[in-house]
Amino acid sequence: MIDILRIGSAFIGVIVGAGFASGQEVLQYFTSFGLMGILGAITATVLFSYIGMWLGSHTKTTSHKEVIYRLSGRYLGKVIDYILIFTLFGVGVVMIAGAGSNLNQQFGFPYFVGSTLMTILVILTGLLNVNRVVSIIGSITPFLIFIVVLISIYSLVTIDGTFVELNQAAQTTPTTLPNWFISSINYVSFNVAVGASMSIVMGGTEKSPKTAATGGLVGGLVLGILIILIHLSIFSKIKEVGALDMPMLGIGSHLSPILGILMSLVIFGMIYNTAIGMFFSFTARFAESETKKFKIIFINTMVVGYVASYAGFTDLISYFHPLIGYLGIILIVTLVIAPYIIKKQDKENLYIEN
Repeated sequence: MIDILRIGSAFIGVIVGAGFASGQEVLQYFTSFGLMGILGAITATVLFSYIGMWLGSHTKTTSHKEVIYRLSGRYLGKVIDYILIFTLFGVGVVMIAGAGSNLNQQFGFPYFVGSTLMTILVILTGLLNVNRVVSIIGSITPFLIFIVVLISIYSLVTIDGTFVELNQAAQTTPTTLPNWFISSINYVSFNVAVGASMSIVMGGTEKSPKTAATGGLVGGLVLGILIILIHLSIFSKIKEVGALDMPMLGIGSHLSPILGILMSLVIFGMIYNTAIGMFFSFTARFAESETKKFKIIFINTMVVGYVASYAGFTDLISYFHPLIGYLGIILIVTLVIAPYIIKKQDKENLYIEN
C-alpha cells in the first residue's frame, strides 16, 4: 500500500506543475467552456485513470527511448521519441516561467527573481539519482490536495452570481481550443506526453507490475478529481480571477493572506517538482544519470531553458500546451495498445526460448 501511494503521489507530482496547480491550465482547458467544462473534466478523469506506470515497470528501463522504440518500431518510434524530447524541454521552460509569475503575483517580485531561483534549485537537485527525485516529487503532493479541497469548499460556499451569469462570464475566457470534448482529449494527451517519460523512469524502479499499475490508477483518479475541484473553484469565482496568471492563487489570497502565501509556496514546490522531472528525464534521454556527461548536458539545458522562459507563462500555456496535446495523440494511442503489444512480444520470446 505504501508503494502504491508513493507511486501514485509521484505520478500526480510529475504532472501537477505550474499550469495545473495555478489553475491556468484548468481555466483554459475546462472553465473557458463554462458548465460544459464539467463534462470535459469528467472525461479527462476517466482517461487519466487508465494511464499508469505499468509500462515502465514491465520493461524495467531507465529511459523512455527503450520502451518507445520497442512498441513503435524504428520509424514511428523516432517520431514519438522526438515529440517526448520536445515536450520535456518545453514543459520545463513553462515551469521556469511559472516560477517567475508565481512570485510576481503573490509578492510583487520581478519575474526574473522566481525564474532564476527555480533554475538554481533544479540544477542542484538534478545532480541527485532518480530514486531521490521520486521521493522529492511525491512528498509535497498531499499539501496541494489539502489546499485545493479547502479552496474548493470556500469557492462553492461563497459562489458569486447565478450559474447562468457565471457560465456566460466563463465562456468569455480566451482559449485556443475549439470545444470541451476536444479540449479534454487534448489535455490528457498533453499530460501523457508530459508524464510518460518520467513515469516510465519511475515505473522502472518498481519491481511489481501490479503495484506500479495500481499506483498509476490511484494517481490518475486523484488527478481527475483535482481537475474537477479546481474547475468548480475557478468557475465559482470567474469574475474575480479569470484574468489572472494564477487564478487558484488569487482565490487563496482572497480567502486569507496567510493561505495565499502558503498557496504560493505550495505552487512553487509543485513547479519545482515538475521542472526537475522534465529536465531530469530530458537529460536521461541523452546520458546516464550521475555521470559527468549527464551533469554537463543537464546544466547547459537549464541555461537554455532559463533564457527561453522569458517568452511568458500564460502565452506558453495557450499555444505550447495544445500543440503538444495534438502531437501527443500519437503517443496515447501507442500507450493504449502497449499492453497487448508487450504480451504478444513476451509470448513470442517465450516460444522461441522453448
